Amino acid sequence: MKLSPYFASGHFIAAVLFGIFAWVQVNDIDPAIYHEPSSFDALLWFSFYLLIAILFVVSVFCKVSAAILIVALTSCVVEMVITGPGLFQNIFGEEDFSMTQVSMTAENPRVELTREFFGALIAFTAVFYLFMRRRTTAKQEPQKSRNSGS
Repeated sequence: MKLSPYFASGHFIAAVLFGIFAWVQVNDIDPAIYHEPSSFDALLWFSFYLLIAILFVVSVFCKVSAAILIVALTSCVVEMVITGPGLFQNIFGEEDFSMTQVSMTAENPRVELTREFFGALIAFTAVFYLFMRRRTTAKQEPQKSRNSGS
């Protein structure tokens, strides 16, 4: 699978962005910001964003396994289902909608759950793009080999 320079550049930019997303997860263990922070949760998010960054780099050089992409997509959907109630409460609850300037607390986790929902949605969109790109290139390759064999 050979990408055009434009697509390759886009994939490297996406890899850098998801690498930054992974690095930002380190602040999720800061007790000054979060009530009873979970190191395990921060590690999972760090690993997940890092995996997506790696998938974008790998996709420049070869096809990414459909199984890996399906597992990543499923993980995104599971995370959106888990955090969706916090988003719902943030939108339709008694308090004003907010994603900034509010720390997560045990009494009010809606803000962080909203952030996590949108993080999972961004990740889902990126992995879905890789999955669809894989399918598109898989359909084009048999046509290329038939045309070159004529």
